[in-house]
Amino acid sequence: MKLTAKAARNNALLISITTPEFKGDEAKESLAELARLVTTLGFKVVGSQSQKQSSTQKASVLGVGKLAEIAQLTGYQGSIEEAEYDDLFDETDFSDLDAETLPSQTADVVVFDCDLSPSQLRNVESQLGVEVFDRTGIIIEIFSRHARTRTARLQVEIARLNYLVPRLRETENGDKERQMGQGAGETSLELDRRKVRDQLADLKRELVSVQNELKNRRSQRSELFCVALVGYTNAGKSSMMRALTATDVVGEDKLFATLDTTVRALQPITQPRILVSDTVGFIKKLPHDLVASFHSTLAEAHDASLLLYVVDASDASFRAQLDVVHEVLGQVGVEDSEKLLVLNKSDRLSAEQQQALLEEFPDAMFTSTRDPLDIKKLHKYIVGVAEQGMIEEEIIVPYTANGVVGEIRSSMSVTKEEYDYEHIKLTVRTSEIELARLKKRMRNL
Repeated sequence: MKLTAKAARNNALLISITTPEFKGDEAKESLAELARLVTTLGFKVVGSQSQKQSSTQKASVLGVGKLAEIAQLTGYQGSIEEAEYDDLFDETDFSDLDAETLPSQTADVVVFDCDLSPSQLRNVESQLGVEVFDRTGIIIEIFSRHARTRTARLQVEIARLNYLVPRLRETENGDKERQMGQGAGETSLELDRRKVRDQLADLKRELVSVQNELKNRRSQRSELFCVALVGYTNAGKSSMMRALTATDVVGEDKLFATLDTTVRALQPITQPRILVSDTVGFIKKLPHDLVASFHSTLAEAHDASLLLYVVDASDASFRAQLDVVHEVLGQVGVEDSEKLLVLNKSDRLSAEQQQALLEEFPDAMFTSTRDPLDIKKLHKYIVGVAEQGMIEEEIIVPYTANGVVGEIRSSMSVTKEEYDYEHIKLTVRTSEIELARLKKRMRNL
């Protein structure tokens, strides 16, 4: 599946299915998020429809009446199959539908805010006469477009192919071949599926190789204090990364602008250096295959000394988003690291809103990446946490020890210097590992 917005097909109609477990504000917020996802792909949301159902497991997902209504909105002239006629008489309640928006233009694409099975996808497409996508398909396509590094591209392609395999369909030529008796052996569908499975196996082998390289890089910097920015997509992590590290990290006001983990040194530079990593953003109903694929990327968060949970405090649904972050990090085993809740985009809040949040989250820190004083405050906090894990000790360095003082200054915090006739006495703050390495070197001088 490759979704492309073209002039002839760029109007999307969104469909929300509310159930006893998924309704009210949760359903409305999810539909609004789906609108942003679809917009991120370059489509224009022209309207939305919703229906209350007992579940999303019905063959055509919606009732016959609603399907016929949506078919009119897509301009389809066909008829709704009688196979779904019984749906008109099930327990579906049509009296409590969410507010709907009729499209101002004919819809070229229909997108469901739930997952559809391959058979449901086929059934709905045949009833509506246009391409139909589910939430997972949209998210995977966004990930596929935004992946830049080799690691991210491999991870996303594996997830995309896992999604695609059960949705492969027999080609028209394959059907004709079987009818003409030319399809001995595997059908074209079976050949396609085998080809995809072989491709998946190759990708997984390549990913293991890349993951080993990433693991080696992480081990090389394991002695340094590392801060990981984690949070919901579009919470402002990349903007915060730029502000903390004074570097050009991609950051846009769109979902999943960042998929690849970026690691940079905290600026102004500290001794020892402190590293900051920007991780992939999370989202509700994140496809399982994507969570599994991004385990290695999220290893940056697993190995971090401090996690900054960045939320968009101006978004009324940030609490639910924070629950999603906790859930996903729990899936990859990130639970015991030291954490700080960062209420970002606080410049969009009124004084009353800030006070209410301060009472609700007394240990959180308000920030706006547009305010240098806020970034300075966060920088000071990070350095303070890093220094808590350091030890202080006096080191005597003979003048004959060429280069040692320079190395100490470049890798440790020197808090005091005293000069004698034969040596320099330095008071340093550093990690236990770095100090042990220095002492070993001094003994071998």
